[in-house]
Amino acid sequence: MDSETFKQKYLPLHPKLYRVAFALTGDSRDAEDVMQETYLRLWKKRGELDDIRHVEAFCLTLVKHLSLDLLRAAHPQDGLEDLPLHADASPESEAIAKDTLCQVRRLIDNLPLKQQQVLRLSCIDDCRPEEVEELTGLSSVNVRVLLSRARKTLREKIGFLLQ
Repeated sequence: MDSETFKQKYLPLHPKLYRVAFALTGDSRDAEDVMQETYLRLWKKRGELDDIRHVEAFCLTLVKHLSLDLLRAAHPQDGLEDLPLHADASPESEAIAKDTLCQVRRLIDNLPLKQQQVLRLSCIDDCRPEEVEELTGLSSVNVRVLLSRARKTLREKIGFLLQ
């Protein structure tokens, strides 16, 4: 496969692949690292890629595995510099917003891995339930249960923080 064919076939998938990587890792830099590794592996295997019938599914699986590998390596997530704030926000409101984001991120990071994944894909990345099932390999019932448990845990812990 030449570089032009590779670009035409795989680069259009980039936005979706990046969203999945970001949803699973929860950090833009980690998602970019996953994407770079994904394209590097695809390029190295370009001679074998012509045999793949479902290119998008293959790429999504690769991104999922690379993201999970990164999470298992316990790479630290800080990413607070990416926090979008209003231009007219006071320093005090910026500090409160950053602190709140940090607390919520910490709560999400303390959830079991599968709950984190389902929550990030469903609520943060707005994936449809079918996409969450495909990406995680879980059944629809498992996805609903994990999402419900994650939300319940967050509600309880956020409520406790506000008391």
